[in-house]
Amino acid sequence: MSIWQAIILAIVEGLTEFLPVSSTGHMVIASSLMGISAFEFTKMFTVTIQFGAILSVVVLYWKRFINSVNFYKKLFTAVVPALAIGFVLKDMVDAMLERVEVVAISLLLGGIILIFVDRWFKEKENPVTTPSYKNALVIGFFQCLAIIPGVSRSASTIIGGLTQKMTRKAAAEFSFFMAVPTMLAAASYSVLTDLLHLEISDVLSFKLDKIEAGFAAITAQEWQALAIGNVVAFLVAMAAIKFFVEFLTKYGFKLFGYYRILVGLVLLILLAMGVDLQVV
Repeated sequence: MSIWQAIILAIVEGLTEFLPVSSTGHMVIASSLMGISAFEFTKMFTVTIQFGAILSVVVLYWKRFINSVNFYKKLFTAVVPALAIGFVLKDMVDAMLERVEVVAISLLLGGIILIFVDRWFKEKENPVTTPSYKNALVIGFFQCLAIIPGVSRSASTIIGGLTQKMTRKAAAEFSFFMAVPTMLAAASYSVLTDLLHLEISDVLSFKLDKIEAGFAAITAQEWQALAIGNVVAFLVAMAAIKFFVEFLTKYGFKLFGYYRILVGLVLLILLAMGVDLQVV
């Protein structure tokens, strides 16, 4: 992977991670068109640069993260269902990740749903701006839908928030907060297993020889790509979050729905043309 390819993927990650458009679908298109989707490093890179995207949420909403213990309790309540179900259904999820048509169909169906979301969930006179533990748990179960590639973690959690009578802005922001522990767990696991080629037991038992060997196996160019990728993803994600909150508050979800349908159709057309597409 060249530095320019790393930058392009990081831009795609930053733009799409927190929008309800499925970052997975965009990564499939971007990496496949650049001819790097089959590389082992590409899969690990696309997960690891999520650290940069996560940091953008913490920086933008830093006051929320030092607010109170209850904030973290609600986040924990919200992320447990997806982490548990993802762990139990890991083999099934891995099998779905190998099928680009699953991503395409999820994009299409999710796009149709987003077109009608504004009509289904109109803003209430007394909306919920701070979710209760019950609200957080319900939203957490909605996040479980995102184990299906192409569904979009952001879309599923925001819709989950709307079902709990939250405002669009409040639902979107809670979705961002949920992303921090969820993506942190996924990215950390990828670093250990895919980048450093370690077992969890190696880390827990402090097997320094294996840990050092894992770090030593990473080339200087790969370290450079990871560093630049995280910086770019951080900066782009910050801009994307600010844009999304403002746009969503004013205009709703319909445009994102049409866009998802377009991306889904592009994937299906590329598959029909015989283009070698792989989920990274």
